[in-house]
Amino acid sequence: MARAASPELSGVTLAATKPGRLSGRHRRPPETRITYGEVVAIREFRALWFGQGLSLLGDQLAQVALAVLVYSRTQSALATAAVYALTYLPPIIGGPLLAGLADRYPRRRVMLMCDLLRAGMLATMAVPGMPFAVLCVLVFCVVLLSAPFSAARAALLPEVLEGDRYVVGSAIQNVTNQAVQMLGFAAGGALIAVLGPYRALALDSATFLGSALVIVAGVRRRPSSRREEGGKLSMWNMTMSGARLVFGDRRLRTLVMFAWLCGFYVLPEGIAVPYAASLDDGRLPVPVITGLLMAAMPMGTVVGAFLFGRFVTPSGRLRAMGWMAMLTCAPLVVCLMRPPLEAVLALWALSGIGGAYQLAANAAFVQCVPPAERGQAFGLVQSGLLAAQGIGILAGGVLAQQFGPEPVVALAGGCGFAVAAMLSMLWTETRTEIIAKVRAAT
Repeated sequence: MARAASPELSGVTLAATKPGRLSGRHRRPPETRITYGEVVAIREFRALWFGQGLSLLGDQLAQVALAVLVYSRTQSALATAAVYALTYLPPIIGGPLLAGLADRYPRRRVMLMCDLLRAGMLATMAVPGMPFAVLCVLVFCVVLLSAPFSAARAALLPEVLEGDRYVVGSAIQNVTNQAVQMLGFAAGGALIAVLGPYRALALDSATFLGSALVIVAGVRRRPSSRREEGGKLSMWNMTMSGARLVFGDRRLRTLVMFAWLCGFYVLPEGIAVPYAASLDDGRLPVPVITGLLMAAMPMGTVVGAFLFGRFVTPSGRLRAMGWMAMLTCAPLVVCLMRPPLEAVLALWALSGIGGAYQLAANAAFVQCVPPAERGQAFGLVQSGLLAAQGIGILAGGVLAQQFGPEPVVALAGGCGFAVAAMLSMLWTETRTEIIAKVRAAT
């Protein structure tokens, strides 16, 4: 691939012109900042955006409904936790194995089939008296199908939103996802109290049907991205091919590590309850403190995504990515000093703001991955993302049991900061070509 002229080379060329005048031939046009309104005006993006929000809201409701249903039938905290854990395991397995379907078949068709299958399974779960074992199997299968759906959707989005529109669209979806999750968990309990868990599961089935209808109406047909020359590849070969692509390229390896850095800075949310108990001074109940702590990072992420996506130029985001990644982890180190609740909330919110660097990492990843293999690549990264979060939270819980939550959060922040600093140095060496591509696309 031909390397575009670097900014340093352009500077030398400009220095050779007459003082005070710029050659029109070498003048660099300003980078265009895409507005949120421009992106929302795109019909296909609106369909993907609305469909995702609809199904995500139903998912949050279903998680609460399942917890209530399983506990009411078994009176077992272990069974309730086991069913909840089933919502994390399938994507880790399904990502590498099933994400290739998004490259092998038309992505719109993959999304539709996943929505329809999940709607049918949830409708079956909503039948009163469904055996517990069958319920567990259906939960596993419903979440398993989220892997090819998410891979198809992630791979389709760069085709709908070109250039910097992709970053702005990702910011809109990031804000929407955080808001829908908070709304779903907050209103889920009250809604289930009115409808009951079985009707709530039926409502979740309806949200998947609604998502399918939105996709049919708003997303146009496209052929499969992978041309079937010489026969179809097996799922295993496609998985290995995706792994070689992602981990065989230095740029992609660095970007994947940036994405998986979240294993450090999501750890505090996993031990929010014991952290809230350590902050209890009688002013607020522990559940209220827990809710405030868990909402701090998502709120910071919403603010950071909005500001980073709207007011920073495309190349500026890529240059700031390393600094933002370090900002995500650095505030957590201060928790070692055991600050009061107000300061902890500010520190965790600041960490969430730094997490907006994921928008730039995502955009750079899209630039480096061939369109025909995006589905498999996104699936692998998503699986690793979930695994990193799960391992981080599990390790945090084990350590917090021994040493308390404050030093564990500080340790996670310190380790994350060190890793982010190392990745920033690697990124500085490899970002030039990607920045040139982004400039050319704006």
